[in-house]
Amino acid sequence: MPDASHITQTERSVVTLTAPSGRAIQADVVRSGSGPRVVFLHGLVGLNEHWEDVVSRVRHRAECMTLEVPLLELRGEDCSLWSVVQMTTQFLDRHLEGPSVLVGNSFGGHVALRIAHSRPDLVRALILAGSSGLIERTMVKGAPVRPSQDWLEEKIGELFYDKSNMNPEDVQRAHKLLNERGGARAMVKLSKTARRDNMTDDLGEIACPTLLIWGKQDVVTPPSAGQGFTELMPDARIVWLEHCGHAPMLESPVPFASAVDEFLAELAAPNA
Repeated sequence: MPDASHITQTERSVVTLTAPSGRAIQADVVRSGSGPRVVFLHGLVGLNEHWEDVVSRVRHRAECMTLEVPLLELRGEDCSLWSVVQMTTQFLDRHLEGPSVLVGNSFGGHVALRIAHSRPDLVRALILAGSSGLIERTMVKGAPVRPSQDWLEEKIGELFYDKSNMNPEDVQRAHKLLNERGGARAMVKLSKTARRDNMTDDLGEIACPTLLIWGKQDVVTPPSAGQGFTELMPDARIVWLEHCGHAPMLESPVPFASAVDEFLAELAAPNA
């Protein structure tokens, strides 16, 4: 990818990542802003656009990059937390220069944590929201092979404190993806590989500055999970968001962006 350390307008591109099986995976990248690089990683049914409200408020301070990997299209050995960690590491290592701040929600937070643990040279700092890796309640237990739109609306609605913040288009998109052959199985498999990878014994080795932004009403990764990360990681602190569930960048984008902006300013300070 071309050097773009001072992008002022939004640019979109596609990068080809190589999965463990050797299969080529096409990932979408959106970048804007200028300054230190911040890479945003989504959850199981996430999109680049889910970060847009936050990015629009912090791109004055950072070069923001959102990376969208087609998680529900992964199959076989490629469909695991470790495969996504490998491909995301590949993106950071081959397409970018120097360490980045990684921002991850849910499954994306878990990916960011694993990269920070295995390749600390690629990670300047972490920002985690509702990250798995410690305590999480599965949302896919009993998922039908072809989930109905009503079932998905109920499950996606559980991610929010206020269900009116749920975008009906996200439900329709998830319904389409999960009813394609293997889509629902991919979601279940990815979720299982994340739950089996408990990072309790590894978190103490992640030394980079870490900001946790946590919804007080998160029922997937409850407040005890956020508190656990702060207690186990050497340089972590937490910002609590009231009346907010598992997707704070969607439900509370203004306070979320404010916390990110303040954290990035601290990282840029001469004594940081």
